[in-house]
Amino acid sequence: MTGNKWTRLLLPVGSLAFCGSLMAVPVPRNQDPQQTPPDNTKQNKDQSPTADDQKMNPADRAITQKIRKALHDDNALSTYAHNVKIITQDGKVTLRGPVRSEDEKAAIEAKAVAVAGPGNVTNQLEVAPKN
Repeated sequence: MTGNKWTRLLLPVGSLAFCGSLMAVPVPRNQDPQQTPPDNTKQNKDQSPTADDQKMNPADRAITQKIRKALHDDNALSTYAHNVKIITQDGKVTLRGPVRSEDEKAAIEAKAVAVAGPGNVTNQLEVAPKN
C-alpha cells in the first residue's frame, strides 16, 4: 500500500464525515394545497403570449423598452406595476401581471397606448387582492 499509516487511517474517517453531511440536507416539504403559490408563474404559462414570445426585432424591443421606462419613471406606481410583463409582437403590446388598483391598471395601459398607439395594447392586468 502507498502512503503513510495516517493517510490510510484518516481516509475512511473523511468519507464518513462527507456521508454524514449529506444526511443533514433539508428536504423540501410539500406546500399546503390551500396556500396561495408565491408567484403567478403557472398562471402566466397557461396564457399566451408569454415573455418568451417577445420578438427580438429592434422595433418591438424599442416599444417594450419605452413602456418599461415610462413605468419605472412613475414613482406613484407600486412595485407590482413596475414589474408587469410587457410583451410586444409586431407592434402589438400585451400587458400581464398583478397591479394594486383599477387606477394603476388604467395608468399602465395609458402609458403603453402613448407608446404603441391606440388599438395596439391588450390589457390583461389583474388587480391583486391586498394582503
